[in-house]
Amino acid sequence: MKKTGSLDTFRLIAAFLVIANHTSPLLSYGETADFILTRIIARIAVPFFLMVSGYFLYKYIKNGDNAYILSFCKKIALLYALSILLYLPLNLYAGHYETVNLGREFLKDLFFDGTFYHLWYFPGLILGVMIVAFLVRKIGLKFTFFISLILYVIGLFGDSYYGMTETFSSLEAFYEAVFTLSDYTRNGVFMVPIFLVLGMLIYKGNNMIPFQRNLLFFVISFSLLILEGLLLHALKLQRHDSMYIMLIPAMYFLFISLLQIRGKSSKDLRSISTIMYIIHPWIIVLVRFAAEVVNLEKWFIENSLMHFIGVSFLSLAAARIITLVWKRRNNATPPPTGRAWAEIDLQALRKNATQLKGVLPEKTKLMAVVKANAYGHGAVRIAKELSDSGINSLAVATLAEAIELRRNGIKCDILILGYTPAQSIRIIKKYNFTQTVIGLEHAKELNKHAVSINVQIKIDTGMHRLGTDASQLAELKEIYQCQHLNVVGVFSHLAVSDSLDKDDIAFTNRQIDRYNQTIQWLETQQLPVGHQHIQASYGILNYPHLQYDYARAGITLYGVLSQNDRVLTNVELKPVLSIKARVAMVKTLHPGEALGYGRAFTAASTMKTAVITIGYSDGIPRNMANGHVLIRSQKAQVIGRICMDQLLVDVSGIEGVQADDIATLIGRDGSQQITAEDVAESCGTITNDLLSRLGERLGYVYKV
Repeated sequence: MKKTGSLDTFRLIAAFLVIANHTSPLLSYGETADFILTRIIARIAVPFFLMVSGYFLYKYIKNGDNAYILSFCKKIALLYALSILLYLPLNLYAGHYETVNLGREFLKDLFFDGTFYHLWYFPGLILGVMIVAFLVRKIGLKFTFFISLILYVIGLFGDSYYGMTETFSSLEAFYEAVFTLSDYTRNGVFMVPIFLVLGMLIYKGNNMIPFQRNLLFFVISFSLLILEGLLLHALKLQRHDSMYIMLIPAMYFLFISLLQIRGKSSKDLRSISTIMYIIHPWIIVLVRFAAEVVNLEKWFIENSLMHFIGVSFLSLAAARIITLVWKRRNNATPPPTGRAWAEIDLQALRKNATQLKGVLPEKTKLMAVVKANAYGHGAVRIAKELSDSGINSLAVATLAEAIELRRNGIKCDILILGYTPAQSIRIIKKYNFTQTVIGLEHAKELNKHAVSINVQIKIDTGMHRLGTDASQLAELKEIYQCQHLNVVGVFSHLAVSDSLDKDDIAFTNRQIDRYNQTIQWLETQQLPVGHQHIQASYGILNYPHLQYDYARAGITLYGVLSQNDRVLTNVELKPVLSIKARVAMVKTLHPGEALGYGRAFTAASTMKTAVITIGYSDGIPRNMANGHVLIRSQKAQVIGRICMDQLLVDVSGIEGVQADDIATLIGRDGSQQITAEDVAESCGTITNDLLSRLGERLGYVYKV
């Protein structure tokens, strides 16, 4: 996944710059200073928004994902429609629609200029995306850049350099014709495409320039931008002031610099900056009205800086309130810690990833396995955290798991490890997944549909589960003849890498040898191998020296082993997950009284029991009946049969237990700890089974 750096943080800064552009903060103190701020510096805001869109859209445009592009345009169109309705009262009050050519003017506003002065951005973005998407698919990104640059130059002479145009009658006539369709060349045809394309070029590129040098280039180009703006203003060449020559390099180096600054993705910041952009003209009107009502015109109208501060503060506050109300409306769910929940320590997750990467060769990357809801940890949130931490490859077991990640904004490479029927190939293509080819017949079925997708070939080196047998080289070569399958990797899976038994170690080494021999044969046949990987979690811990492109980290990424095993690598892993529930009530059980289903437990003496609000429908094994939970840092024995929604424990030896106390089933409470390995072992299973069965009813609490 590409890094997003501090883009979301700068969105908010850009929103304030747009407000500055419309409130002239420094006008009370000097026209030149205000011109520099509002007509030059603030002009980076909209190009930045456009570059962000281009940066994130390129992958979908390149892959021909028309559904995603259409969905994006629909979303922008909906925002535009709501904004039109929002500003309809102001337009009617100002008499904007009392013109003679109402129909023509309305269409011009609707498709080019915007129905209010700042709303041009929405139709401009939609039109620009349509132009760029069409051109990229027809002629490629490189030539699209040149065409976008030509359009921008044409736009320049209708904007900041218009004074030069007026000296040529034919050019002036051309621009007058343009202005009958759009009041400005700052629109979706002339201005928007170049900045969308700049974002795409940055996404596609591999910028190796150090941050300090990028920042220096930005400072130089930005200084030249200010000089350009001042010169054009002094020469009185500007018809408008949205487009400058130096705006292009300044934005390019600014954007790259922002990507190199560490930052986290924030949906709230994205929402707040968008809402601020939309509502701030209304806030300007309300601030002016309120100032007049309470006789504070001198402070909040005549003083331009105070006017800007007031509008900015209220715009931010209103946007934040709208965001919170919207989230609360859409998240009308019980608190996650009300009944039973999983606590996920994201710091431990990051540390585990670092520890695992540390034992591998420098060039070997981690592929994070997030199948089975990330082993019960919450796949979407785990995937986001890992991608923010620099892991750019994920693996899942099923197509449905992969779709869930994509639909929740995960843009990493996603490998589907399991079988996917060939009839789902268009879904694989749509979401840009990499599918595992499990054998020749599977490859042929996929290839029949004539839809090009990325695949990785699974080699069976001795596990005898999925994959083409390593000895069947003719079949393997035939897979490569499937012209619609783009092979981007070849991998295998170790059967007993968790075992330190002498025979099992010998078997694992034979598997590795078979895999290496297969890779060597493919290379002699000049067939692309792509990414190579064979190690899963225990392969990393017991065979860390293997030099492949990736190692697939599954259960170990979450800080646990499959069971209380001994491993060869000295790596400090910290459990990521804890399971907790509430005490519902405490009862006294008298001698001879039985409790629970089947009267499976009978009291030998007077005792206190507690009902815990978690059961086997939440993923707790029914055969954990002899286990323990922790309450008030002390162990409480599970008694009776575990029910679907509850279990019962003996709290006779624990003082003060009461309703709403917390019971810890996996995790630490004070000095006491129950590990996932301990619970799995007591139930005769492994942690993979225990954690992946955790139920959907659990709440999730993520600790950063």
